[in-house]
Formats: sequence, structure tokens, C-alpha cells
Amino acid sequence: MEILQAIFSGLAVGSVYALIAFGFSITYTTTKTFNFGQGAFLAIAGLIGVNAVLLYSQGRLTGLPAVSDMSWGAFLFALAISIVVLSVLGYLLYVTAIQHFVGEQGLSWVMSTIGFGILVQNIALMIWGPAPIALGSPLGDDVIFILGAGVRPQEIFVFCVTLVLMMVFDWALHATKFGKAVRAVAFSKSTASLMGINANAVAIGVFVLSSALAAVAGVMIAPIATASVFVGTLLALKAFSAAILGGLENPRGCIFGGFLIGLMESTIGLFYSNLREIAVFAVIIVVLYFRPAGLLGKVQVEKV
Repeated sequence: MEILQAIFSGLAVGSVYALIAFGFSITYTTTKTFNFGQGAFLAIAGLIGVNAVLLYSQGRLTGLPAVSDMSWGAFLFALAISIVVLSVLGYLLYVTAIQHFVGEQGLSWVMSTIGFGILVQNIALMIWGPAPIALGSPLGDDVIFILGAGVRPQEIFVFCVTLVLMMVFDWALHATKFGKAVRAVAFSKSTASLMGINANAVAIGVFVLSSALAAVAGVMIAPIATASVFVGTLLALKAFSAAILGGLENPRGCIFGGFLIGLMESTIGLFYSNLREIAVFAVIIVVLYFRPAGLLGKVQVEKV
């Protein structure tokens, strides 16, 4: 039963990794860059969610929310506000820290995105402080028992929402005009531009989408891990590892990598809690030694 419970927990946390990893994948394939400040984005999404719940339930922005404040109305309001704010931040990140470096040699964009993330994190620290803030779940905190294993309703909710979102985005990438434009730019930016596709608009769109996914993940994980300025750093690092493990240029591989890392750290932690982080990253190193492009990635061969 403990193993089954670890699997449930691993799928819930892995869902968050999958959402963020998907964001890393689509920004990398279209611009060859990504947001190294994504952890700060995820953290601030949860904190904005706290204030949105307070505003919806109590009509104020300061203070601590009660468990009863988190109704479905409050949750959806918090989710909507977080998505809007993070989408704007994603746009600002692109135009200030990414746009000037797309297509340029070097890694200036790395320090630029890290700096943007640190700026966001410190602003959040001044506003909310370092203390974690507990946030209730719209589904309540009663434990549900499935085949004898206890699981919180929020964990099931996070997994189900992620699964639906990933199926929707996978469909959108292959069936919608914007999705085809994203794939075209990912294949060849110059060719896509010659075909009339606005590559810059596509790049803005994927950064906004990536930030919106961070907002969804931040609000959904807050009732499980609490909302805090520092909660997103490790989550984003593991999500990035998941993207590398699954195959950075394969969105489906990134999603698979997210769930895989969540399951690995949960099951390993069940037996050797002190070695959980070491074992997970050791497995990633071994896998990448034999599969440098990731489990579902393809090695790109350049002809010269």
C-alpha cells in the first residue's frame, strides 16, 4: 500500500514537472532559449493566488487566508488572475531579456533570464516575505483511500488537470494554425518566415504560454506544498531535468520525463529518503550517458 501511495504522490508532483517541462520544450524548440527564472514565476503564481483568494473571499489583499476561503469560485478567480499576471511577465521577459539575443551567438540570454528571475523573486520577497503561506484546497483535505492507499483530493486534481492540458496542447500543436506555426518555426525559422509566418509573434506566444503554464502549476501545487517565494526553485530545476531526460526537443518526451522523475523520487524516497535527490539525478546522468538526446529525443546530425 505504501508503494501505491508513493505512486499517487509521484504522479501529482510529476504533473507539475510535466507542465513546466513542456514550457521549457516549446520555448527551446522555437527560440533555442528558455526561461531560467521559471522557478520564480512558479513561486509568484502561488503567492498571487493567495492574494486573489483573499480578495475574492474577504474583499482584502492582506492577511492570511482561512481554509474555508478556498471555494471553487476563489480557486478559479486565483487561477485566472495568476495566468493573466504571469502571461504579462512572460511577455516582458521575452521583450527585455530574450528578444535581443535570439539568433545571436553566445549565452547572454542565460544570465539575462536568470537576472530577470532574481529580480522577480526579490520583488516578491519584499511584498510577501520569506514565510510560507498555507492555502486550502477547493476539494477539501479529507484523504481518499484507493485500494488501501491514502491520497489527497488535490493530488488527484493536479494529475487530472495536467493530463487534460497536455492532451489539449498536444492536439493544438498538431491541429491548430498556431500549433503548426510553432512547429514550422521550430523546424526552420528562416523558412517559416519566408512562408509568411511571423516568427517573432510565435516566440512571444510560446513564452506567454510557458509562463501561463507556470501560473497553473503554481496555483495548483500551493495547497500541497504551500505558497512561498522559494518553493519554485527546486521544482523548476527538476522540471528542467525532466525536459532533458525526456528529450528537450520533444514535447511529449518532456511530459513523460516529468511524470518519470516524479515517480522516481517518490518511490526512491519511500525506501531511502535521504538519498532521494542523489538517486534521481544519478539516474538522469546514467540515462543521458547512453541517450544524450533524452529517452524520446532524437540526435540531430548536421551536414557540413
